[in-house]
Amino acid sequence: MERRLLPLALTIAPILVSLVITAGLILAVGAQPNVVFEKIAEGAFRNSEAFAQVLNFWIPLTLCSIGLIVTFTAGLWNIGVEGQMLMGAVFASWAALSLPLPHILLIPVEIGMAMLGGALWALVVGILKTRLGVNEIFGGVALNALAIQISLYLISGPWQPPEGGSVRSSPPFQADALLPPLAETFRVSLLALIIVALAAAGVWLALRGTRWGLQLKATGKNARSALLLGVPTTRTSLSALAVCGAVAGIAGAYRVLFTYGSLRQGVSGGIGFLALLVVLLVSVRIIWVPLVTILFAAILVGSSRLKIATGLDASLASVLQDIVVLVVLLFNGVRARFNERREKAVPEAGAAHE
Repeated sequence: MERRLLPLALTIAPILVSLVITAGLILAVGAQPNVVFEKIAEGAFRNSEAFAQVLNFWIPLTLCSIGLIVTFTAGLWNIGVEGQMLMGAVFASWAALSLPLPHILLIPVEIGMAMLGGALWALVVGILKTRLGVNEIFGGVALNALAIQISLYLISGPWQPPEGGSVRSSPPFQADALLPPLAETFRVSLLALIIVALAAAGVWLALRGTRWGLQLKATGKNARSALLLGVPTTRTSLSALAVCGAVAGIAGAYRVLFTYGSLRQGVSGGIGFLALLVVLLVSVRIIWVPLVTILFAAILVGSSRLKIATGLDASLASVLQDIVVLVVLLFNGVRARFNERREKAVPEAGAAHE
């Protein structure tokens, strides 16, 4: 009974502690915590239009988080997911601007190109790591910066609007290149929701019941030992990065093919970095990803009403998110220490009994 209750307590406790800390900060600036939380919830769920905005942020955030589950399982800190998302957006934009295909063919081609762009950008990180010994964190950061410069060059150069150069946006995409919404009153892409569900189910099944999933886990636990046991660690790491990049590329495609309808400066919106926090928050457990990402999306969208209703800046939502992540990481450290001590205690107890 104790073994079941303790993990549950360590999961719930950090959320409660973070809420208490946030409530204290809100009181310190002269506002009422219950009013703030109520306005955030109201801003996110007050009507179908607001909820659609939540889902439109949830979709790319969840996709990036799902991809990162794969690389974290393989022991890779894929900081470059932001650039992979951006290159997916660039590749999808190229298809939208250049290919004269009917809608039924153009949409799959755009998504396929986005997956290709994200996967190739992720493989560069993998090759730098496996062939040249460049840590994936440093390689990812460098490629993020390069992806930003590539997108800026395109929208201010070859893809500039007809009225002249701009670093804000490419020309709007043709109607056939855009993902259709479910309804005018509920502007969310059904295809994107299906892709999220398939990606989550596919990764969950792959990690639980396939040889590739076992190889990812073995590589992530101890790459040197896994190699000695015959696991192709280099190929496994590259495949993990490619899968993550492909999924992140779809997230980028959604931003340009639905959210904006064009390639824009900063189109990734920091979603890749937020996804890193999500994966750390759920301790690389994919089952929790959709729930945590919907919470984050609701907080970010709902915070838009804070300024109007309470006079507080919307950045309070980011403070709440950061506090949650920090407290959960601290509790995860406590949990890891506790598990380590318990594992050590079991052999000692057995030796004493003998």
